[in-house]
Amino acid sequence: MLPGAVIGWDLNAAMGLAAAALGIPATAAAELLPIIEAVMVQKMNEQMEQ
Repeated sequence: MLPGAVIGWDLNAAMGLAAAALGIPATAAAELLPIIEAVMVQKMNEQMEQ
């Protein structure tokens, strides 16, 4: 954990949301979520630096 920085998502929760709320197949979510997470963490940390 880093104060003032985002280091990642709870991917178990994200997988549950992808499947239950969005109807995305688990295999697709497992492939796409890590890529999406990396970009979102980078962008969130950039915004917090400003």
